[in-house]
Amino acid sequence: MAPRRELLRRAAEHATTYLDGIDGRSVRASATADELRQRLRRPLPAEGEAPVEVLEALAGAAVAGTVATQGPRYFGFVVGGSLPVATATDWLVAAWDQNAGLHVLSPFNAVVEEVAAGWIRDVVSLPDAWSVGYVTGGQMANFTSLAAARHHVLQQAGWDVDANGLFGAPDIDVVVSEEAHYTIATSLRMLGLGGNRVRRVPTDSQGRMQLDALAGMLDQTTGPCIVCAQVGNVNTGAFDPVGSIAEATDQRGAWLHVDGAFGLWAAASPRLRHLVSGIERADSIATDGHKWLNVPYDCGLALCAHPEAHRSAMTLGAAYIVQTPDERDPHEYTPEESRRARAVPVYATLRTLGKEGLADLVDRACAQARSFARGLSEAGFEILNEVALNQVLVSFGDAQTTRRAIAALQDEGTCWCGGTEWKGKVAMRISVSSWATSDDDVQRSLEAMIRAGRAARAGA
Repeated sequence: MAPRRELLRRAAEHATTYLDGIDGRSVRASATADELRQRLRRPLPAEGEAPVEVLEALAGAAVAGTVATQGPRYFGFVVGGSLPVATATDWLVAAWDQNAGLHVLSPFNAVVEEVAAGWIRDVVSLPDAWSVGYVTGGQMANFTSLAAARHHVLQQAGWDVDANGLFGAPDIDVVVSEEAHYTIATSLRMLGLGGNRVRRVPTDSQGRMQLDALAGMLDQTTGPCIVCAQVGNVNTGAFDPVGSIAEATDQRGAWLHVDGAFGLWAAASPRLRHLVSGIERADSIATDGHKWLNVPYDCGLALCAHPEAHRSAMTLGAAYIVQTPDERDPHEYTPEESRRARAVPVYATLRTLGKEGLADLVDRACAQARSFARGLSEAGFEILNEVALNQVLVSFGDAQTTRRAIAALQDEGTCWCGGTEWKGKVAMRISVSSWATSDDDVQRSLEAMIRAGRAARAGA
């Protein structure tokens, strides 16, 4: 007991020290990969080392080797920080070490999943019948949802894909936005539907799917059909018009999947709820908890209006698997059998924030994104998108100048933003997703961005 207690005490001290200092440190990692290898790489010891020494070595390397994504000024990828209650309960998840796959293995986790799923349906205004699977992130949420879609549309065509596979199966027409996230293509490849044989619908200047083009493509399809829309473009934050798309897919008899990795959480805000109007008419939705919900990695959610298709696509029984009559077995809604109890931080976060707290988190991030756009525009830099959500695209001039500005900002360390391309133009992307970002953090970061942009222009 003594070594375990000491290890846990030291781990808590390291974690607390790390988080207490995250606001004052450089957002970028200060150690290079080679420096980290020098600290961590060694022959595997024959007899092993003292656990506390291993803990100290890892904690020491992490201070310099991690990016401060938990801090208030990380705006690179769409990465939320982890709320303190989510971090704390995730520590408990590791301590409890529950296999969250079966009800019989952890009745506690099974009930937590069930309750949290009900709260999520409430936030998004989805019917109670929708099923929810807790997966690793957006990639597996898209994969799980599209596996359910493949099962359903082929079943409707008289084909049992689970028993017979795709050999000889009716062709499935897959229609996606030309702005679909790459995880959609990856999921389609893994499901044997191909990443390149899809029909791509043109988008407008903000990346929203064009309805007339979608209607024309659907008219050209005749067999089983899956349509993939998105709410929250990863560059502009724009939303496909889900309600109108649902009308078109209903008429065609197609399955509508919505990739809502971060944009789905706009549903939590009364001010932004109209952006996802009609989403309850979708057949499946994918989202990330570790983005705007601000829970630790890993956590994604696959939501499905057809629980039987969801369950059938994900699970098979075995003689040794103990079923619990009249209870939900969590593994039946995910690609994984053994997994951690990732619903626990979701439950803790939702119960701690409540509806009003979650709405405030979303609204505050969007207001801060607008502040970035306004400040950069007033400083003479070009904003490339309509700031509809929490994403800002800014150009500091030509491609070379913008890249220099991004590199200077990252190196300076006040905040961290990444680069992208939008409509053929190089841009810096600002993603505001963390609960920890204050208006003071926005001002500090804005000043650093302006300094970097002006320096890049001066060096042109």
